[in-house]
This record gives sequence, C-alpha cells and structure tokens, in this order.
Amino acid sequence: MAAAPLLISPVETAEDRDAFLRVPWAIFREDKHWVPPLLTERRDHLNPRKNPFFDYSEVKLWLARRGPAPVGRISAQINHAHLKQHDDATGHFGFLDAEDNAETFQALLSAAQGWLREKGMRRATGPFSLSINDEAGLLVEGFDTPPSIMMGHALPYYSNRIMEAGYIKAKDLICYRYTTDTENFPNIDGFLKRAKQIDGLVIRHLDMCRYRTELDNIIEIFNDAWSDNWGFVPMSDSEIRNMAKMLRPLVTPRHFAIAELKGQPVAMVVTLPNVNEAIADLDGRLLPFGWAKLLWRVKVKAIKSVRIPLMGVRKEYQGGLTGAVLAFSVIDAVRTAQIQTGVEMAELSWILEDNLPVRHMIEKGGGVAYKTYRIYERALL
Repeated sequence: MAAAPLLISPVETAEDRDAFLRVPWAIFREDKHWVPPLLTERRDHLNPRKNPFFDYSEVKLWLARRGPAPVGRISAQINHAHLKQHDDATGHFGFLDAEDNAETFQALLSAAQGWLREKGMRRATGPFSLSINDEAGLLVEGFDTPPSIMMGHALPYYSNRIMEAGYIKAKDLICYRYTTDTENFPNIDGFLKRAKQIDGLVIRHLDMCRYRTELDNIIEIFNDAWSDNWGFVPMSDSEIRNMAKMLRPLVTPRHFAIAELKGQPVAMVVTLPNVNEAIADLDGRLLPFGWAKLLWRVKVKAIKSVRIPLMGVRKEYQGGLTGAVLAFSVIDAVRTAQIQTGVEMAELSWILEDNLPVRHMIEKGGGVAYKTYRIYERALL
C-alpha cells in the first residue's frame, strides 16, 4: 500500500506543539538507549515566557505528517546574539527528528531553509536545540549508550539523510568519559603537586550562601575562556539567572570547583548529576508519581554518573603550565567529591574536535572519547 502523502505544516496551536514534542516517541520507540525527555521541561524550553533564549531570538517550528500521524519535526532559529558575535548571516536548525525517509528530511530542512532565507540568512547550520549552549550537534558515533543530560540522541540514518539534503560537516564535537577509579589518573599527580607550590592558589567548592555571585563568576570565566572558540555565544544575564534557578534543586557545592589565584577566580568546572539516569523509565511524565521517583533517585538513591558541561581557564593562563595546573586541579577537586558520593562515571562534553590542547589534557587525565556529535552546514542560495 502506498504511503500517505507528506504534509509539512507550521506549529501554531497547543495541539501542534504537543504533537511536536511527542515526535521522538514515534521515532525512537524501538531504541533501548533513548531516554524520553521530561515533557514539562521541554514545554518550558520552547515557551517564550520561560526561556530567555527567546529574548534575543526568533524561532519557527514545523511538523511533518502522513495522514494524521506526525512523522517528523524541525525548528529554525535566528539567534541575534550569535549574529552580533559572528556577523556571518547564519541561521540555525534544530529539533530534527524524522522517519527514515529522504523525502521527509528534505521537506523539513527545506521548510527551515526557506524561512531562514526569507529572514536574510545566507547559511544554515545545526542542529542546535535551541542554541550552541543547549543541545548541540547530531550524534554520529556512540549509538550504543544512552545520552547524558542536555545531550541529544539520534539514529544512524539521520546523518545520511541530512547529507542527502545538501549539508556537509562543519565541526565535530567530542565527548569523553572516565571512571572515577583513581588508577585512571596517574598522569596528573605532577600537576597536582605543582598546584601546591603556586603562591596564592586556592581550590575550593561553591559557596551556596553566595550562590548567584558564584554563578556569575563561573559564567564570567566561561565567557572569557571560550570566547575564541568556534561558534561561541556568550551567556546573557537572563540566561545565567534561569540556569541558576534550574540547577539549584539538583546540585550541591561539590558539583562545582573554582580556582582562585590571589583572591581572583581564574578557573572553574561544573558537574551536573546525569538526571537522564533517573528519568529513563518515567516516559516523560512527572505525574502522578514521577516527581517522587525523581527526587528520591537524585537525593537518596544517588545517581552514579555525572556530566561536566563547563570547564574553563581564563585566557591569560591558557597554553602554559599554570593553565594546565589550574585545569587539572579543578577537575581533580570534583572527581574526589564524586568518588565520595558514589559516582562511577563522568562524561566531559563537549570538546571541539580541533581543540587539541584540551583533548590531550583530558586524555592525559584518563578520559576516553566515546561519542561524537556533528554540526552540519550548507549555503542558502
């Protein structure tokens, strides 16, 4: 029997938005490694009243249907913070999930491209859901393990379908994992000993009594340390406030480490409990009992894995021995805390493929590359 005709339509109603959010359930239903996201969190992520990304961005969503059944989705974004930073007439796509059908991928990408072109963009890159500081890249290696918190998942055919639509690789993002077994860290002992010899260097955890100020310092280091990286977009004050609010119920002081040199914050690392480990069997729902299960698993049972999404050293110390000492010192501080709380595995993600100094540092510390996410690009003619 012939397949039903394909229809691409913009998301305009609450029912459309709900169907958009639920597309992954149809695509990944046979994939045991997919983790259903919390629908409440995803709704908030796409809510202009709750996500500060919308303060400086324009977003459009589309659904692909065959008959009444949704078979794909995509977003397109004009990120004015990106345009201010890079001045490159580049728009983005994201939230791309679809059935294994070239027509569906082509139609969804064409819809996003047409809208971006109408907005004056000359290039499209993605996926970003919604920005490079959210879920970034398409999984192209490492399908045999679940994604960590704020990292995407995909099926192997996605990459081919995107390239069939005229996209090429722009950049790969590498994810590393390490176990908290101390035997994996013999190569950094010298750096840790060196840290003790640096006058005025203090490595400490977060002061929760000054939580917002501490977050400000961390993001200031991030914005300085990452400012020369490909695709970098600084976090705004509203995004910092939003992140602080979201993280506070999930983290403890030991999820963070800050290096101060003569009283000035110069390096930091942030770890997040891998909430995906706790929500995998909730099927996206927190009601009626999901909240209780989630809180018990995070606060009582203890999550066995974490993700390190942010690590940075101020630019003035990068490239030298002091920079390496600072980086290893903050990582070792959270690693030690992880061991004490029963964490068994950490993911460091993501690292640009050509950021070789950081990649070599992670590998020297026992990290093993195990997932690759890819950013694609094409000209909008």
